[in-house]
This record gives sequence, structure tokens and C-alpha cells, in this order.
Amino acid sequence: MQNQAVRYVIRSTAAAAGGIATAATSVAAATLAASIIFSPAADASSRLDGVHTDLARAVQLNQITEEQAARFESKLAGRILGEA
Repeated sequence: MQNQAVRYVIRSTAAAAGGIATAATSVAAATLAASIIFSPAADASSRLDGVHTDLARAVQLNQITEEQAARFESKLAGRILGEA
């Protein structure tokens, strides 16, 4: 009987901890989403700087070639600056 009681307490505690972790994750996700939504939009030059940095990192990691990065950056620049 004591073994059953111990198993019950362990399962209940694990379930409660899982519920708390899920709730904490939901709160963290909602907080992050709100901070993104309510933050001011970045200007075009800072967005392009971020794109350039991200693409340079992708080239360093051999995820894309330099030519692919240049074409993609050019395409995004046109969209960000409203040219296309």
C-alpha cells in the first residue's frame, strides 16, 4: 500500500510540475510576442544591416554561397526600400 501511495505522490508532483512549466512557457511566449508587437519598427537601413549580417553568417556556415547571398540581399533590399 505504501508503494502505491509513493507512486501516486510522484505522479501527481510530476503532473503538477509539467502544468507549471507549460503555463510558464505560455506566459514567456506571450510576453515575447507583446514586446515584438509593441516595439517600434526598425528603419530600412537597420533592417538591411540585419539582413546583411544574417546572410554573411549563413555564408560562413556554408549554408548558402556568396552569390546566393548577394542575389537574395538585392531582392530583399528592393522590397524593403519599396522598389519592387
